[in-house]
Parts: sequence; C-alpha cells; structure tokens
Amino acid sequence: MLYITQLIYIHPGQEASFLEFEEHAIPLIAKYEGELLLRTRGGQKVEGSMEQPFEIHLVSFPSSAHFERFIQDDGRKAFLRLKERSVKVSLLIAGEKLG
Repeated sequence: MLYITQLIYIHPGQEASFLEFEEHAIPLIAKYEGELLLRTRGGQKVEGSMEQPFEIHLVSFPSSAHFERFIQDDGRKAFLRLKERSVKVSLLIAGEKLG
C-alpha cells in the first residue's frame, strides 16, 4: 500500500479555482482504487518553521502504478489549468505504513 501526504499552498485569492479543481480530481481517486483518508483545511499550527498549508491530504493507493494512473487520468488533466492557476507549491510525501 502506498500512502501519499500532500501539503498544498495556494496563491492568495485563488481558493475558488483550487476548490473547483478538487471537485473534479478527488472523485477520481476511487477510480484507481485509492482512498482519500484525510483532507484537512485550516488546522491549528502548534509550532515549526514551515508555513501553514491551505490543505493537507492523506491518500492511499494499492501501488505506485495505481497512483500514476490517477495522475495521468484524462478527466483530471482536463482541469489541471485550475490547479496550475491556484497552487503556489505542493509538497508530496510518499511512504508506507509502519508497524
């Protein structure tokens, strides 16, 4: 099982564009046997030098191949312009469950 954590930072004033992209992209996760485990926005930062992201996502896929098929999905690609317009930077962390 592959776990993807994504910290998403958006350009000020581009919240609507980002959320429109998410409306199209998130439902596609299940098409590739993935699961959105957590989507959080506006969480409380306790400490650290990093800027607070707009959203944090935790998603699982059975394999990296499933994740790659999701990334390459034509339906998702049709709305990438919204993501490109709204996202300043995103940090993607891939890993496996421990224990």
